[in-house]
Amino acid sequence: MKIPSSIFTALAVLGATCGPLISAEVTKPNIVIIFIDDLGYADIGPFGATKQKTPNLDRMAKEGMKLTSFYAAPVCSVSRAQLLTGCYGARVSVPGVFGPGGKHGLHPQEFTIAERMKEHGYATMCIGKWHVGDQPEFLPTRQGFDHYFGIPYSNDMQTKTKSGERKVPLLRDEEVIEQLSDEEQSRIVERYTDEALGFIRSNKDKPFLLYLPHTAVHTPIYPGAAFAGKSANGRFGDWVEEVDWSVGRVLGTLQEMKLDKNTLVIFTSDNGPWTSKGKDAGSAAPLRGGKGSTWEGGVREPTIAWWPGKIAPGTSCDAVAGIIDLLPTAVVLAGDKVPGQPVIDGRDISPILFGQSTVSQREAHYYFANYHLQAVRQGPWKLAIKPQNETMGKEPLDDAKGKEPRLYNLDADIGERTNVADKNPEVVAKLLALANKMEGEIGGKSPKARRPAGEVEKPVILAPKSDK
Repeated sequence: MKIPSSIFTALAVLGATCGPLISAEVTKPNIVIIFIDDLGYADIGPFGATKQKTPNLDRMAKEGMKLTSFYAAPVCSVSRAQLLTGCYGARVSVPGVFGPGGKHGLHPQEFTIAERMKEHGYATMCIGKWHVGDQPEFLPTRQGFDHYFGIPYSNDMQTKTKSGERKVPLLRDEEVIEQLSDEEQSRIVERYTDEALGFIRSNKDKPFLLYLPHTAVHTPIYPGAAFAGKSANGRFGDWVEEVDWSVGRVLGTLQEMKLDKNTLVIFTSDNGPWTSKGKDAGSAAPLRGGKGSTWEGGVREPTIAWWPGKIAPGTSCDAVAGIIDLLPTAVVLAGDKVPGQPVIDGRDISPILFGQSTVSQREAHYYFANYHLQAVRQGPWKLAIKPQNETMGKEPLDDAKGKEPRLYNLDADIGERTNVADKNPEVVAKLLALANKMEGEIGGKSPKARRPAGEVEKPVILAPKSDK
């Protein structure tokens, strides 16, 4: 078990609280987290998609709960760090996107969801896109996962091979077993799915955590041969339909193994659609913005929770929650609570999942872009305190430029078009106070409680042993 360094202990000044413990007699549930890349709010049937068909996700929603105010972060690495640690990216010094061969990654001293679950006897595996550091010190097998299979960063981050080609590495545990060209990625969803089913079957007799962060639907887009040309939305829709097929295989295997009644499955995405990619991008409708933005379309994700017999079928909840809440929720379901130190930002959302509450388990949700706190939400109210790009590479539009603070009532104005700050000064004052407190804690240039990222002195580009 990791022992926090002195700097972690010194910075851990705020305790995390969780819900009531479940009885020790209750069988520890399995946890499956299916994490899609660049999937927009309206890209699956339960959230409004019509051009691509998602029958398995439709079924998952009918048998489970839609979480309609569920948040990630504007870009890839930050979201993954948040899911793994239960912390805002700013708290653990993961502000943006890590590239191949970079010297930084998620600090090895951070406690991940995998490490917390291993403390309770869980088998753990990560299958797919890692993207919180590709140096050996930062890989999944050093962060609590028994095994890893996947591409360690975004599938567009090709590096030169010994032969001069540009490819991405495919790892098993810590070894590069193949280097994939873009075209060879057409089997990546199939291969991830096969690995996931094998892990489930191999661990059917003990509790397990399966973290399945898909490479899809990030560009370049290469749907499998069985799905290419099948949707009414080009190759993007084809790849969404293949993701849906993968979800169906996972749910079907859980049922086949008679594990469905003891498994929580969460389906969600890391950020909104990469809208500048045109036909290769999804849709965040009716939300404003896209990937790289703290408008709702950049960070509010299409999310479904499924656990037959535990989560009421066909339900929906608009309580504010997010990927930072998955770690404490999993720990509580395993029969424990997260220690107060080092501090995390997430909270146990099992009361929401089980229909015991319809309100957020956190005081507020904070929207960070890099280390800059741009907005805060409490209930229906969202206050923007800094300029927000519309999406990656696109500046703020005139209705938002230089008009901070801006207040939106998301219940009445989900598209964030009508600034009602002048009519609600007391709400503005309350949310500003919350924002200022959090900004002082982990944001900006002089944070009081930011923990460091991991760093190596001589980073290398991942390659097969034969290329070294």
